[in-house]
Amino acid sequence: MAATPASGGGAYSCETAAGTREWMEALAAFLGRHRPLLEAHVVNFFKDRMWELVDAEWMECLRREPVESLLKLPSGCVQEHWPATLREFVLTARSLVIPREQKAPQSLVPDVHVASIGTVLAQGMNSKKKHEIENLAAVVHAIAKSCGAKTVVDVGSGQGYLAQALSFEYQLPVVAIDASSHHASVTIARAERIKKHYAAKCVEKQLLTVPRTVTCHVLSSDTLAAVTLDACKDDHLEHVRETKACTSKNPRIPESTQSSPSLILAGLHACGDLSVNMLRVFVACEQVKALVSVGCCYNLLSEDSYEDTNTCPGFPMSKAAKLSKLVLGKSIRDLACQSAERWRSLTLDIVLQNFDVHAFRAAFQMVLEKYFPEVSRLSPSIGRQGKALRRQRLRKVVESQMAMEKIDNLSCSNLKEQNMNTDDVDSVVHGVDTGPDDIHHDECRKFALFKDFTLSGLGRLGCGSVEDMSLLEIWKGVQPFSEYIGPFWCLRAALGPLVETYILLDRLLFLQEQNSLVEALLFPLFDPTMSPRSMAIIAWKLSVNSSEA
Repeated sequence: MAATPASGGGAYSCETAAGTREWMEALAAFLGRHRPLLEAHVVNFFKDRMWELVDAEWMECLRREPVESLLKLPSGCVQEHWPATLREFVLTARSLVIPREQKAPQSLVPDVHVASIGTVLAQGMNSKKKHEIENLAAVVHAIAKSCGAKTVVDVGSGQGYLAQALSFEYQLPVVAIDASSHHASVTIARAERIKKHYAAKCVEKQLLTVPRTVTCHVLSSDTLAAVTLDACKDDHLEHVRETKACTSKNPRIPESTQSSPSLILAGLHACGDLSVNMLRVFVACEQVKALVSVGCCYNLLSEDSYEDTNTCPGFPMSKAAKLSKLVLGKSIRDLACQSAERWRSLTLDIVLQNFDVHAFRAAFQMVLEKYFPEVSRLSPSIGRQGKALRRQRLRKVVESQMAMEKIDNLSCSNLKEQNMNTDDVDSVVHGVDTGPDDIHHDECRKFALFKDFTLSGLGRLGCGSVEDMSLLEIWKGVQPFSEYIGPFWCLRAALGPLVETYILLDRLLFLQEQNSLVEALLFPLFDPTMSPRSMAIIAWKLSVNSSEA
């Protein structure tokens, strides 16, 4: 098997364990210098005056920048007129990020063929999922063939898209493991429908099998190993529908037998520790010949707090990372899910709405601090209402765009009199004597959205009401600083890919620390603008008498 690891940003490389360690040390040093920015949470932006965490010259410069320039900042794009220290920050950060531009699978496995998934297999998939399944299934098939693996174990299989592509398009036996019994039922039903379609198309006699399903809450790598080997060891070439339950935290791993097939583990966005447990099973089980894992949900990773525990944490994994004692925490791991490519591709309207929603949430925190301090101390979550608000606002923008072009220069009171955009304006002025020149009508609309956001949030938290005048007072107090939200968020977003790079390198180094018979690399398998979690950890075991697979 020919393979070229993704080269590092700038002068860094992860082709060897020593190179990976050097890269991680540089990352840890840079992240350590900017820890206050990393740990900042946007909900406390106004309460803690977080713009003061950033160099005042940077913020003064960035608040004047067009939104288009801000969106390119996380990708490493700088402007000549920016302060030298700001340019250095952005460029250094970008030099430490692992390159994520998609590579052709043929550069990994020369004879790989990426089959286009037909409409039957692709039913229910969006363009992102179809892109992921086509590329991942082709690579899993090629690597399974090259290392002699007979069965694929799809870990965190969800509704079975990958498992079914491997079964029907590549005729590979598959065991699909997922924690949801509902997902198992969907996988089975969907596979049976696909099987009928393929059977009707077959001219020659062809063995068609459906993925075997296993329902299991994977609580540890031991659980995953035991369930995997138990599901595969008997009659592994004759797949049947099967659902098992597994709740033991530490089941005994079955002994290797002649009936145990050689396996390849595959995972498409296996959440949190599930991706980590795959790596540990790959190392521990001789039956597992290869691994293709695309991780996800770094915020759900367990993290070693350097206390004496009996569990193996999801982070850190490698000896070098453990020695560095770099602690991330949930807020920083959340940041690892940011995508510079996605930021760069957002439209102006969507970006401004994102910034506004961050401002609303931070101002809402001020409401809680003032009127419901006991609730504020609980760090409450108010759900995904930000997305709902953005969708609602988009509809209003479309509906009122033509009208707004005609009335841009009118005051809020005039808008109300002319019955234009009444949904927004009425909610602002009802019961609040703002005066005709108090706030520009655009700010009236923003206050209306903030009020709706606040009332919804208070309702979700079971809190009482707050008078309109009080909300207006809070909004007017924070509004002058809301222009810092965009620059602040973009600076934080520039650090997100560094955190993800460190987590990925930690996993890679864990494999590199094993022995010379394991080959491992990071490979950009997907287009990151379509699939932000695009990096696959790919590993295979070398034969004793061979130095390459």
